[in-house]
Amino acid sequence: MATMSQLDDDTLNTIANQMLADYDAVDPGKIFANGLRLEIPDAWRVQTAVTRLREQRGESVVGYKIGCVCDSNQKAMGLSHPVWGRLWSNEQHADEAVLGKAAFANVALEAEFAVTLSSAISPGHTSTEEITSAIEAVYPVIEIHNKVMRGEAPNGHELIANNAIHAGVVRGQPVPDPAALLTTDLALVFDGDIVDSWASVQWPGDILSAIKWLVETLAESSQRLKAGDLILTGAFGPPIPLGDKTRVDVTSSAFGNVGATFV
Repeated sequence: MATMSQLDDDTLNTIANQMLADYDAVDPGKIFANGLRLEIPDAWRVQTAVTRLREQRGESVVGYKIGCVCDSNQKAMGLSHPVWGRLWSNEQHADEAVLGKAAFANVALEAEFAVTLSSAISPGHTSTEEITSAIEAVYPVIEIHNKVMRGEAPNGHELIANNAIHAGVVRGQPVPDPAALLTTDLALVFDGDIVDSWASVQWPGDILSAIKWLVETLAESSQRLKAGDLILTGAFGPPIPLGDKTRVDVTSSAFGNVGATFV
């Protein structure tokens, strides 16, 4: 088993090119099946190197996702913090999208909320009030994942390098200016059956709880949240494989519903 820290640029680029080729082939992360283990800083470098390759061919980053916000998920991945990944312009889907299962590897879904920003959020300006004031609208979303892990557990390094296994977003209608404080339910529904649900999710406290971490972590690599960014604020449960089901709905009493069909 190979453990690599401080990857040299040639090795980094080789890994990034292979990972992008495998992602394009809907067979992500094959390099980890061969025993590759990365130090966490190098895992972030790999994600960034793949990002540059995607940007060079015309794709663009439209925001960020936050993952592993729950302590139990972090521990399972061998991490002591959440993770983040990039959202891509060509992986954004409208409500009632019809998508092909063959475009994903073990497609798995999460019920989640997203926000768009009307202004930048800078380190040192991350109180709940300051973050909330920077938000343009809230959306119910279905987050799509390629739920595949190739290496031996814990897989935190693989998760980070693989863009937090993110594979797309189906976004519902915007809810601008929600009430200052509210409570909502949230459910993930496959073919009419609830497969995961939460009875009492607080806005803004629960929903925006990880954005401060995201702002501060991005700042370490000279990145920042800017006006227009879309942020997936973090799911409250794991991505659930769709299997032989076809219809996915996310429902929220306060923020509306969003649906998609996978064929």
